[in-house]
Amino acid sequence: MSAPIAVTSIENVSEEVRLKYREGRADQPTAGITLVRAYDVPADSLIEALAEHLRRVPEVEATPWAQFVKTGSHVEREPQQPTFWYSRAASILRKLYFHGPLGIGDLERMYGGNKQVSYFPRHHRDGGSSIIRNLLRQLESAGLVAKEGTKGRVLTPKATALLDKLSKEIFKELTKTNTVLAKYG
Repeated sequence: MSAPIAVTSIENVSEEVRLKYREGRADQPTAGITLVRAYDVPADSLIEALAEHLRRVPEVEATPWAQFVKTGSHVEREPQQPTFWYSRAASILRKLYFHGPLGIGDLERMYGGNKQVSYFPRHHRDGGSSIIRNLLRQLESAGLVAKEGTKGRVLTPKATALLDKLSKEIFKELTKTNTVLAKYG
């Protein structure tokens, strides 16, 4: 193996080497390609697009009791959106993408909220676990979520690819309205 050549001035570097390092390494398949992931797009846009996709997945279907049940003891009424089930499923997938293996208890805490107890300070109440459990079962049967031992649930490669694909599409739409973002994707 030969020793690296010391470059004392920019004139000693060939044009080929300059181009290679300016555009990324030529031997890597992702050279010059920027990857857009779920971290790069707004959460509401991603959840909305993912909920639309989940409506077409036959394994993910709202249970008959879903329109009558509250999402936790900290809320007063049931969800008012007709697509709540799919939005919550999309939100769970996004949380698993970001925070990775999560159990039902972790998701209960994330979807919980504060409840006023008489005139005392507010206290945290966990979200309802029945909705979370049923959604995780449906997402597992769809092949989007898998159990990881006793650690909790994680996204499958299929779900990660789905979120990345939707993120890329959302980012393309965002660059049409905000041209400054084009240099990042």
